[in-house]
Amino acid sequence: DIQCHAVKMGGCAPLRPLCVLGLLVYVHCQIVTTPVPVTSTGIPFIDTNCTSVNSSQCSACPAGTFARNSTKECSCCLSGSCANQSECQSCPTGYYQPQSSQLSCLPCPQGFYTNTTQSSVCQSCPAGHYSNQTAAALCAPCQKGFYSSGENATSCAPCPPGSYCNSTSCMTCTVCPNGEEAPLIGSIGCSLCQPGTYKGPSDAVCKSCRSGQYLARWGGVSCEVCPEDHYCPSPDINPIQCPDDAFCPEGSTEPSYCMETFFRKTGDSCKLAPLAIALLVIFLACLIIILVFVIRKQKLSTREGLRRFSSKSPLLESQSLPNYLYRSTYDTEPVYAGW
Repeated sequence: DIQCHAVKMGGCAPLRPLCVLGLLVYVHCQIVTTPVPVTSTGIPFIDTNCTSVNSSQCSACPAGTFARNSTKECSCCLSGSCANQSECQSCPTGYYQPQSSQLSCLPCPQGFYTNTTQSSVCQSCPAGHYSNQTAAALCAPCQKGFYSSGENATSCAPCPPGSYCNSTSCMTCTVCPNGEEAPLIGSIGCSLCQPGTYKGPSDAVCKSCRSGQYLARWGGVSCEVCPEDHYCPSPDINPIQCPDDAFCPEGSTEPSYCMETFFRKTGDSCKLAPLAIALLVIFLACLIIILVFVIRKQKLSTREGLRRFSSKSPLLESQSLPNYLYRSTYDTEPVYAGW
């Protein structure tokens, strides 16, 4: 008996066997009437572009799949790879593909990277690193003076004033110790406070000492008050001894002198000098003499006026005065005037 056999080799259309002249005829991709060569094992020879025999045409593999030469079937590419017409290709570094049967790989977004091929996921940039571009194979370390405290960073932030970072890949900035400062952002180190300035635990930068205080060394934490019997004209120098003829209370910026000639220093205050006391006594004496002279002169002047008046009118004549002076129209008796 003549029997036709169909051999299915992959994903082509349904097989249609064809018997010609009592022989098993295999048709690949088109109908033929001539025998097809077979291998030594009796398996018909199939062209690599076909996936079945006795088919009217060859079918291309669907998108995301490829034709395996060994099985003549369309296979799906696994995650981390993509397909072309003949094979699966691994995603290169910087790219990933989380799904299977995809035509292309995806670039890692900013803040992520992958440094291996055939990646199904991208990794986050660790703290102290960043990536500001897509398809990154590596994350860049933060430069000196900059830091990144979290993952997925797309940039590094500069260290704020009062802190520094002196190495790459900093996750945090270090606060400057007391007596040192970093006045600018992005500092890579701290510098000592200059004489006349200080920085305490709650300060970000060095501050100037107040008037009447001093600090003559570098890297000071606090200023000191200028002591008594000294004065501090500048906060960056040591106190200066107060002169003997001056007095300097605590916190003085310059010596205080007593007024020359009239005052002299006595302890912490100025007192009248002997010459000033003598002059004051003389002045008071002169003032008293002048007052006495003025008073006596006034009395003498008054007496002289009365005397002159009495010599000119020794006796007041009798006269009738208006009633508005004495409230009477009677004649008055003579009145003597004088002493």
